[in-house]
Amino acid sequence: MTPRTGAAETTVDVAIVGAGPAGLYGAYYAGFRGLSVAVIDALDEPGGQVSAMYPEKLLYDVAGHPGIKGRHLIDNLLEQAAPFETTHLLGRTAVSLTRREAGWTLGADDGTRVHAGAVVIAAGLGRFVPRKLPCSIPYEGRGVAYHVPRLADHAGRDVVVVGGGDSAVDWALALAPIARSVTLVHRRDTFRAHDYSVRQLAASPVRVLTDAQVVACHGTQRLERVEVRAGDRSLELPAEALVAALGFSSGLGPVADWGLELEHRRIRVDQSMRTNLPQVYAVGDGCTYPGRVPLISVGFGEAGTAVNHAAVALRPGQRLAPEHSSDTAPGGVPAAAPAAAEATRTAPLAAAGPLAAAESAAEPAAAAAAEPAAEPVAVPA
Repeated sequence: MTPRTGAAETTVDVAIVGAGPAGLYGAYYAGFRGLSVAVIDALDEPGGQVSAMYPEKLLYDVAGHPGIKGRHLIDNLLEQAAPFETTHLLGRTAVSLTRREAGWTLGADDGTRVHAGAVVIAAGLGRFVPRKLPCSIPYEGRGVAYHVPRLADHAGRDVVVVGGGDSAVDWALALAPIARSVTLVHRRDTFRAHDYSVRQLAASPVRVLTDAQVVACHGTQRLERVEVRAGDRSLELPAEALVAALGFSSGLGPVADWGLELEHRRIRVDQSMRTNLPQVYAVGDGCTYPGRVPLISVGFGEAGTAVNHAAVALRPGQRLAPEHSSDTAPGGVPAAAPAAAEATRTAPLAAAGPLAAAESAAEPAAAAAAEPAAEPVAVPA
């Protein structure tokens, strides 16, 4: 599933900062509620930390899946949101948040501007920047990468993996049955990876070089070989691919300067996922409230909660608890969606007075209008 990219200036109902699992589920749920959506993320592909660090690892905390690979989860989330034509703005960092009469404007580092009635920050622990191996930088995109989105891309190749953490060991093990050869280079003689994984590594065909470092890379158009220094020895290894699994540095970055109330580098929210800024919500591992548990499944619930409250504020008169998701027509569009809500997709920012006042006035009315048997929205404890 290839997300469509957006223009330099976009106007939507909801802008989501972060294309990780919580952000992608928020995009689906906003589309389900009849809202137009743009998702912006600094990485070049959707999936956030899952795509960057765990694409081939089985995840066990996703409801309905005894175990699912990270990349399959992201593919499923993209497919789930596809009927609603989410605009994806990838490879762009959101650097500014400016108040406007009918909502907010997000500014990106490349000049992109997104005008939105509500903003959902799903940026996790912030922008992930890979730690780089200096000698490999000239070959980035030409054999050198910092994660492995698709194992099959390395079928029949000589691969060198650098690092000693879980990601490095996991990728070396996953690539061993596929690649022509796999060599793991680690600068220490002990690993940070889980003991069970290290035992698997010792029993695998992966060549392991410890107390060693990659000191040079060579090739013409693409990477062809690397030099490794191990103690007083120097080795030259064939390498059509080098995976520098040295970890990522992260931080809130520009988000920390947007006037949000922070607690231990996370955004403080209430039980409705609201921040201290009107019509700005935060979900996922980048937010905090008493008792929060850092699970992907928790992030999904938070995204649904935030979108439901945003929908009521943007469309006064809508119910906080929407129709059941099973009441859908082919293609995933709600079959019972009110005609008025469908019409608003062509006018995402209809003037309705100050949005903060609209939200406070709309919610009591929505609660009063809700049927006694309406399914409640799950709000994290």
